[in-house]
Amino acid sequence: MAIKQIFDHKNILVIGGAGFIGSHICERLARNNKVICIDNFSTGSEKNIDFLLRNANFEFVKHDITQPITLEELPGLEKFKVRWQGIQEIYYLACPASPNRFNELSVEILLSNSLGIKVALDLAVKYKTKFLFLSSSVIYGKSVPGEEIDENYMGIVDPLGYNNCYVEGKRFAESLVDNYRKKYTLDTKIVRAFTTYGPRMQLTDGRLISDFVSRAMENKDIIIEGDQNIKNSFCYIDDLIEGIFKIMKSEEIKPINLGSTEVLPIIEIAKKVISSTNSKSQIVFKQLERNKPVSHIPNISYAKEYLGWESVILLDAGLKKTLDYLKASKELLGFSDGGPRK
Repeated sequence: MAIKQIFDHKNILVIGGAGFIGSHICERLARNNKVICIDNFSTGSEKNIDFLLRNANFEFVKHDITQPITLEELPGLEKFKVRWQGIQEIYYLACPASPNRFNELSVEILLSNSLGIKVALDLAVKYKTKFLFLSSSVIYGKSVPGEEIDENYMGIVDPLGYNNCYVEGKRFAESLVDNYRKKYTLDTKIVRAFTTYGPRMQLTDGRLISDFVSRAMENKDIIIEGDQNIKNSFCYIDDLIEGIFKIMKSEEIKPINLGSTEVLPIIEIAKKVISSTNSKSQIVFKQLERNKPVSHIPNISYAKEYLGWESVILLDAGLKKTLDYLKASKELLGFSDGGPRK
């Protein structure tokens, strides 16, 4: 009988690893594992992983995951001995997630959540590995403003409505992951991430906090969709990453919410950003577009009970780190203190 070889470190594949969340996963995993990062830079950034390229446990592969890939044939992965060791874990985060580019990349978003995730799941079947899919709270559709949403909530979703490419893409991907689990007896995990922020967000990606900072640094009006009562929760990236790893180590197969329970009026976020950037921006309220989903507030009771996880970094602390990062990035984008350079 063949003896199974024991290796010192796991081989872990992170697909979409140069993005905001993916790069943080790569950073943490590369401390004690061998990490293969795949990205095509559609919205990810090389600067997010530059510091990892010097790490012998890390290797970057530029590739569009909607196209098949044979890891054993890639010269850069010879040191990981994939042919003999295989892959032990796969994290799938390959989906353009910049709201400002949803229209531009709508087809790419749908394909990454269909063809792309099928390619990744076929790799999981081939290597008999654990598989984690990063889904989103967008799959819950419309909800009652301010009402907490648990994993059993079923909201109203318009397949042709606002940001439908992202919403329907994530919903289809969840279904494909679950059906691969059943058909091929895979160990799969689904994380439903709520609003997350932190360093390595792109200043121009259209997420709420980065949009507020970008506008504040240009002294432009900060626009809030809704009124003064609209609220949201914001989970700091380090908390989300900790939850993702807890889920991957668990035996759970059902989707799990990860998000912050610190719920604050969005106007307070805007005021904090204006104050921290010494901006002259004014806060302007805009009527919420018809049929546009409101921000989702997570119920994380299951994550608390089953994983012992909850977000611990309060907004003030996380926002300071995020602002420091985004303000440091402004020169790279051509901003001066008085607005963008011409």
